[in-house]
Amino acid sequence: MGDGQWLRTLTPNVAARRRLVCFPHAGGSANFFRSWVPLLSPDVALVAVQYPGRADRLREPCATSLLEMAAEVAESLRAAPAQPTTLFGHSMGAIVAYEVARLLESFGQSVERMVVSASRAPHERDGVASLDVWNDDAALRALVSLGGTVDDPELLADPRVRALVLPYLRADYTMLQRYRHPSGAGLGCELLVVSGESDTHVTPDHCARWADLTHGRFAHVVRPGGHFYLAPDPPTDLFLGPLPDGLGRSSSSRDPLNVAPGRFDAPTGDDAEIGVHGPRRVG
Repeated sequence: MGDGQWLRTLTPNVAARRRLVCFPHAGGSANFFRSWVPLLSPDVALVAVQYPGRADRLREPCATSLLEMAAEVAESLRAAPAQPTTLFGHSMGAIVAYEVARLLESFGQSVERMVVSASRAPHERDGVASLDVWNDDAALRALVSLGGTVDDPELLADPRVRALVLPYLRADYTMLQRYRHPSGAGLGCELLVVSGESDTHVTPDHCARWADLTHGRFAHVVRPGGHFYLAPDPPTDLFLGPLPDGLGRSSSSRDPLNVAPGRFDAPTGDDAEIGVHGPRRVG
């Protein structure tokens, strides 16, 4: 697969029979997944989505609409050679991947599995902040405290680093604030939800609500660790292996896909790695 504008093929094996497409968290880039390459079998092509405004797309304007960005990525994947495909998204990336999966299915292009990681369901979010509570220092500190992209506290004092990182952190926050879950939306593929046992921002109850959004098989797995449980040892075998037995569908009393459009006025919990509202919860 050619890389194109949105996709970065991280494994050179052109004979791969399956594709794992990974969507970064808020403030993240395709580079986050490079360490996964040696963990995958040769029959898996690892493809990472590169959001604009960072890394090798630094000079491009950041995305302002999550739905429009998802449509661009979906078109790129639609044009790629047909292959069994698993979509993986972490935190904000889970919402982007979900919207891409919806579009691919609407095109008649099947998705084998959707894996959402450390994310609340898109139709049930708490809108707890507004743009006027953004705090640059709190945002950057949160990247370190939650194990996000920036892992050296001393870097946060460097004006050059701040000038590079803060624009796309703010942009991701704005994009998430504007996102609304489309009414009646959902998936037909199987759905695996993975969360960290000590992640206080994304609880098992939050994860269970994802079951409302698929007609396919559903499972929720809890892993040791917090919001970034997948660093430094991502459980890629879990993401690509058979759906775990005995978990079935969520115990949610609501019928799957019988959902109303949700509100998501700002990233909370699952997108707190970007620290958009610092330690303060509003409302």
